[in-house]
Amino acid sequence: MQLYLPIAEIPVNIFVIFGMGGAVGFLSGLFGIGGGFLLTPLLIFSGIPPAVSVATVTTQVVASSSSAVVTYWRRKAIDLKLGTILLCGGVIGSFIGVILFEVLQSIGQLDVVISLSYVTFLGAIGGLMLFESIRAIRRRKSGVAPKARKPGQHNWIHGLPLKVRFRRSKLYVSIIPVVGLGAIIGFLGTILGIGGGFMMVPALIYLLRVPTSIVIGTSLFQILFTMAAATVFHAMGTKTVDIVLAMTLMVGGVIGAQFGARMGQNLRGDQLRLLLALLVLAVGLRFAVDLLLTPDDFYSIAIRKGAGA
Repeated sequence: MQLYLPIAEIPVNIFVIFGMGGAVGFLSGLFGIGGGFLLTPLLIFSGIPPAVSVATVTTQVVASSSSAVVTYWRRKAIDLKLGTILLCGGVIGSFIGVILFEVLQSIGQLDVVISLSYVTFLGAIGGLMLFESIRAIRRRKSGVAPKARKPGQHNWIHGLPLKVRFRRSKLYVSIIPVVGLGAIIGFLGTILGIGGGFMMVPALIYLLRVPTSIVIGTSLFQILFTMAAATVFHAMGTKTVDIVLAMTLMVGGVIGAQFGARMGQNLRGDQLRLLLALLVLAVGLRFAVDLLLTPDDFYSIAIRKGAGA
């Protein structure tokens, strides 16, 4: 069954798009990620223009994240105060990201920047997460307990000023790295169409020392509202949000996220991190292969909308 996308200007199979949304929604609930880092490449690989893919995926991230957030909210697994401060930084980053997105689109370099960025970020972060998760699994199997952090033992982040107490996460840290982290995630989310959960989750765990039980719900809370802001910015600025594509992805994403959130409670933290690391590396490798392969067409012709005849 074919479905015509008015902004992308191509017909697609509705069941394939629905399936993509459902699968990525499942991963969103399972890992506490927006899922955009996987869905955006899938749409690009299926022939949808990168600009439309990036902008439209932000809407699907909002839908799948909101569904999962409800589940974690009921379980009281969200640090509302921490998530709100992360959100403030995320909105700022999203606004800056839309400006850069428009500039890159106007000079015709958006596709290349998206591909190179995916290879760089996914490769680096996936590699680090894979190394850490394997080490944690080996340590658990060998029976060696991880070294507990002694009272008063902090890293350099805990020495920064403007400290705030987060009672739910049992933290007392500066808001500077919290706002900065939110801004980075918002910026990358707008440029690459990613929720940023695959970076947010490890950052909250290893930099801010947020308890694992609180991380996923708080990450999804921040992703939900940051991507909502990115969707509005894209709709008003770049005008590349395809509502037909977005609605199809949303329906599948909301359904899949519920199943993912339930299954995520049955896996250990090190297992979740290992699976997420493998997914991140696989997507990054796929982009790297595309950059190295010789394209079928060396030249392409695009007609700008609104251009004079």
